[in-house]
Amino acid sequence: MKLQPLDIAIILLYLVSVSVIGLVLQKRAKANKEAYLLGGNTLPWYALGLSNASGMFDISGTMWMVMLGFVYGLKSIWIPWLWPSFNQVFLMMFLGMWLRRSNVTTGAEWMLTRFGRGRDSNKSHAIVVIFALLSCLGFLAYGFIGLGKFVEIFVPWSMVQPYIPFEVSAEFVPHFYGMIFTLFAMFYSVIGGMSSIVWADVLQYVIMTVAAVIIGVMAMNNLEASALNVPEEWKTPFFGATLNLDWTGIIDEVNDKIQSDGYSLFGIFFSLMLFKGVLASIAGPTPSYDMQKVLSTRSPEDAAKMSGFVSVVLIPTRYLMIIGFVVLALLNYNQLNLETANGIDFERILPSAIQNFAPTGVLGLILAGLLAAFIGTFAGTLNAAQAYLVNDVYLRYVNPTASNQTVTRMNYTTGIVVVFVSMIIGFFAKDVNSLLQWIVAGLYGGYISANVLKWYWWRFNGSGFFWGMLSGIIPALIFPYIFDGLDLYYFPLLLLISLAGSITGTLMAPPTDTETLKSFYRSVRPWGFWKPIAELVKAEEPSFTENKNFWLDMFNVVIGVVGQMSLTLLPLYLVLGMNTELIIVLVVLAIIGAILKKTWWDKLSSRENQTPALPKKEETVAAHR
Repeated sequence: MKLQPLDIAIILLYLVSVSVIGLVLQKRAKANKEAYLLGGNTLPWYALGLSNASGMFDISGTMWMVMLGFVYGLKSIWIPWLWPSFNQVFLMMFLGMWLRRSNVTTGAEWMLTRFGRGRDSNKSHAIVVIFALLSCLGFLAYGFIGLGKFVEIFVPWSMVQPYIPFEVSAEFVPHFYGMIFTLFAMFYSVIGGMSSIVWADVLQYVIMTVAAVIIGVMAMNNLEASALNVPEEWKTPFFGATLNLDWTGIIDEVNDKIQSDGYSLFGIFFSLMLFKGVLASIAGPTPSYDMQKVLSTRSPEDAAKMSGFVSVVLIPTRYLMIIGFVVLALLNYNQLNLETANGIDFERILPSAIQNFAPTGVLGLILAGLLAAFIGTFAGTLNAAQAYLVNDVYLRYVNPTASNQTVTRMNYTTGIVVVFVSMIIGFFAKDVNSLLQWIVAGLYGGYISANVLKWYWWRFNGSGFFWGMLSGIIPALIFPYIFDGLDLYYFPLLLLISLAGSITGTLMAPPTDTETLKSFYRSVRPWGFWKPIAELVKAEEPSFTENKNFWLDMFNVVIGVVGQMSLTLLPLYLVLGMNTELIIVLVVLAIIGAILKKTWWDKLSSRENQTPALPKKEETVAAHR
């Protein structure tokens, strides 16, 4: 299937639309720093939720999940817990509200609300800025080259070359395509800021939803004429100590794929994945576009609603498309071209299925949607990088009293510089791939321990954060060369080392300034080991109420995760025609919805009424300076 004029027109219409959105919202973005980086904290929670969901609907992730669905069937719903996908539930129930109550612009600025000013807190602030910028540059660079390779499948260079007045080496064709679409992302996100990113993402979500419904219906129609030839265990999400998936005599090569993935001992894999996922979730979001969307909400209550809405709008739509392509690929496996020089590449299932099964018009919708997914993720990551450079470097160290006009100019400049640096890295991807993967993996490896303790233990300080991150990063960079297999299996050792560094670093330095701790505890109101600070606050304000919602929050988290997995199974059972299971899932969702209405939704307003009003942004910034 080649691109037809209708498909090209749909893609061009999308690109023009996002450019217009950026131009329309340019004036609003110039108002001040918050208007540009956070949409002025005026965007509705449902728009931010749709935007965040769209940003997570990325090309590489969707290709990976289609491959997982093909190989592992319904058991594949658990594997995204590696990220972990259920972190949105923790944000929904309590962490989103805590983060928004801090009333800051970035995750690095948050460090100053928690640890105050001083040498140790400055080090914790600096390491978060470095973490964020390296992560953003890494993701931008490989998103850039990944998009180019994806587009190359559908737009052969032979079609484009006659219209290009210069020669492009075959090696750099993906880079050329990547540059074209990256410039669109840069244009609307740089001139329109967070507001243009959010409303462009809403448009993207509409496109992806229409495409997902069409693909799901196509798969259901195909299943009426043919039956799936898969192992019996493929059709159940439940598992034991092992996967017990045997593709012998069906597609023998899939057995080799399962073996190479290292998921065969699924019981152990699942336990470690759950352990790591819970810790990563209670640590809070990493300093990326997800955190920026939380900080962009109007209020803590909206932050909770937004985080919950992400799962509701993302999961059913995304998995409807995933299972649709999985079914079409299984029914027509012989038509797929998955052969490469190194054998069968199952990650080519998605692009091959799109080429083979998407009709004219639908092909344009899907490509526009997947391009939009890249552009939305790229734009959100770019906005996060700009936020850290402008707010945490320029305004803190270079020009703290900069005018709005100067801040706007710096936003534009940093955006353009970040994009071009990421492009340069992308052009040298073959040389720096291992280095960037090494850095990013190391940074994330050191993230969990220090970021858990910062929320829940009053005695934890800037010194503990810095040494906890550092003692996690160093072994995370070394362990891949010592241990074979998934990093999940050596995670407990990494956690112990990082935890030891966090505690040792904490005890090496005095506690954070008492006034800083009281201010943080009074405004954010976390539960955990905060009794000494709670007593000081209550002595000054006898009417102050402690946060005693730990058990309720944990109950809601468990219920929320069950609901999230039910949302995942819903489109799978629908497309596969497993009607009994579909009815059970619908009943479970109805019960969970009724429970969370009483234990979560109805309590959001009352929780915020117990919290002091957020300080004005100007007061927060002044305190940090």
